[in-house]
This record gives sequence, structure tokens and C-alpha cells, in this order.
Amino acid sequence: MKPAAIALAACLAALPAAGQTNRIDLIRPDAPELAAPGPHPVGVRTLTLVNPDQIDVVAVTDQAIPRRDRRLTVEIWYPAAEPGSPTLYEGVLLRDGHGRVTLHGRAVRDAPALTGTPWPVVILSHGYPGNRFLMSHLGENLASKGYVVAAIDHPDSTYDDRGAFGSTLVNRPLDTRFVLEELARLGAGDGPLAGIIDADRAAIIGYSMGGYGAVISAGAGVSARAVDLPFSAPRGLLAIHRAGSETHRALMDPRLRAFVAIGPWGRQYGFWDAEGVAGIDRPILYVGGSVDDVSDYARGIRVLWQETTGAPAWLLTFHNANHNAAAPIPAPAEAWQPSPHLDFVPFEHYADPVWDTVRMNNILQHFVTAFLGWQLKGETALAAYLDLIPNAGDGVHALNEDGSPKPEHSYWKGFAPRTAVGLSLEFNGVR
Repeated sequence: MKPAAIALAACLAALPAAGQTNRIDLIRPDAPELAAPGPHPVGVRTLTLVNPDQIDVVAVTDQAIPRRDRRLTVEIWYPAAEPGSPTLYEGVLLRDGHGRVTLHGRAVRDAPALTGTPWPVVILSHGYPGNRFLMSHLGENLASKGYVVAAIDHPDSTYDDRGAFGSTLVNRPLDTRFVLEELARLGAGDGPLAGIIDADRAAIIGYSMGGYGAVISAGAGVSARAVDLPFSAPRGLLAIHRAGSETHRALMDPRLRAFVAIGPWGRQYGFWDAEGVAGIDRPILYVGGSVDDVSDYARGIRVLWQETTGAPAWLLTFHNANHNAAAPIPAPAEAWQPSPHLDFVPFEHYADPVWDTVRMNNILQHFVTAFLGWQLKGETALAAYLDLIPNAGDGVHALNEDGSPKPEHSYWKGFAPRTAVGLSLEFNGVR
């Protein structure tokens, strides 16, 4: 047998078994404290929301700027009234835009909602391309802790609908703003989500291009250079998000109180400048891999954090992780096999060469739970989970027999001994 054939046989032998379940809700035994699901059963619904008469960026020409209704498919997770048998997520598209898989989680399809109190809103915005299930591990996890979570399929930006990049640049912050408006309407109506949505306490969590949109929504208008870049939106349409413009100021929504930008794309190409980023005026948690070569950790993600001078900002770094740090679900078993529709194995879209995906998911769940609980629910005790020595590797684990900390104890709160290695959390000092 030739060496190449031997290598292929070895790879195929290592593939997950065909019947293996693709779980999105795994919690490792060494997960940090706040990663575990919360006390509530989880329900899930799929909605179609229509934003009428929007500019069709993909169809724009030198002669015309056509318009169309923009249809958004949205997955909604929420606290359920009672537990039930979890429902499979069937027919979920793979990265190649053709293969479909079944995901397993804890949510119950169309379960009655837990009423009596309205829950804060979290909007999840995927990358380019992506889909509404890419961060479904986080959707279920947060819903179990008392949030209504809405994950969007962004048109022109999904695995089977990958349109011109300019549409993503223009529409990300518009889509999230529209979904927040719709959730407020649904919460005030008489349907199945009535009375459970508090849209006045809301956050956006965006990954990659979703992170780009989150940064704009947080207050960072784009630069003049961004409007004119050759791969920007046609006809100068991105100018609606330009820093200092009336349209960007109108986009700012006081109901959005916190933001999480995971691997946010754009700063490395000058989509923002320091003045624009200084416009961020609400707390933001940046997350990135230290060797991210898509959003460029050193010239992109880290610079965004450094230039966020008008609001509290944290930077959580997974050292030696690349662009897939923390956000994507574990690669489905079917993604381990080559696809005729891609020049890479779909596995690479979900996984990181160094870090275990479930491990990263759990760490993200932990920090997002602390951050949003503090910022959206006013649970100030959770601030201690973000008040850490910057480099986890410098932490000293020293407890008395009764579990109380010794004076020299500085290990990251919520992490068991030896489990915070490879991480750093930096704070910009703004209060």
C-alpha cells in the first residue's frame, strides 16, 4: 500500500462512528464553575421574521439600488415551564452547504414558556458563512439560566446562501437591531412568547462577522476608509455605519447594555480607526485566539480592545488558538469526512488544532454567564469572576483545609487547580 493510501486509511479509521450523536450540550468534568446549565428546562422555537423593503445589497448595480423584503430565520431558546423529552435538531446544514446533520441538545421543541417574569434578551450572530446553530451550545446554556436567546440565520451569509460580502458588512447590525425590535413586539403580544421577553435588557454575542456587527452596534462607527475599500459594500452603502453619521447614531439602541465580540473581524483592514472604536460606550467582552489569522489577533482583535477607551472592556485570550476559539459547536461527526464541495475538510470550520472545542465552549459559557449576569441582571457578585490576575498561568492555588483562600491564593475564581492554563483575561481599567 502506498504511503498516501495508508495515511487515508488511518484517517478514516479515526473518524467518529456513524451513529455517534452530535451533542451541543457537553460539560466536561474539568469545566469552570459557571459553565454548568442553569436551573430551568429549555424550550426552543423557530421563527421567520420579515424586515420589509430593505436594500438588496447583492443585487445593487451602477444603475440601480433595488429593495426586497429581508427574511430572517431565527432560533429562539427560552426558559420552559417544565422539563420534557429533548427534541432533535434535524436537517442542520454543514459548512459545505449540502450535507445535513442531526444535533442533540437539551431543548424541547415548542415547549410552553416559563411565565411570571420577563427574561433579558441575548442575540447570537454567526460568522461568514455560518448559521443559527453555530453557537447553539451557548443558546441552550443561557436559556437554562434565565435568558431569551435568539440566533439568526443572516441572509447572504449562510452556508447555502453565501452572497456578496458587502451585504454582510451592511446588514449585520441592521439584522440584530430588527430582531430586537421584533422580540420586543412578540413579548408584548399574545403569542407563545408573550410576557417572557424583557427587550430593555439586551446583549449581542457575535462571532467573526457577527463580532464585526456587535462592535458597530456597541458604538464603533466604521472609518471613511472602510466605505471606499474595494471589497466593501457597493455604491458607498456602508456609509450608513460611518462614525459620526446620523444613521450610525440612530442605530445605537439603549436597550443593548452589553456585547461579546468573539474573533471580531475588520480592524486589521482599517474598518475602524481609534476614534471610531472610542465611540463604544457600553461594556464589551472581546474573545480571541492568540494566533487567529482570519481576524488577526495582534493587528485586529487586540487593537480593538486597546482602542476601547470609553467603556469597560475585557479581552479573554485562548493562547495558541486560531479563529475557531470558543464559539463554534463541536464538529459534527459527518464533518470529519471530506466534502466534494470544499477544498478542505469541513471539520476545520468548527475545530481548533490545539484546543478541544468542548473545553473552549465551557470556558466561554462560564465567562459569558458571569458577564451577562452582572451587566443584564445586576448580579454584582458575578463581577468577581472577571476580577482576575491577567495571566492565568501566574495564579497560585492555595486554600486552607476548610476551603477558604490563603493570603497568597490568586488562582482564577471558578477554575479548579491546573485548569486555567493557556488563558489570559485583561481589563482596560475603565469603570
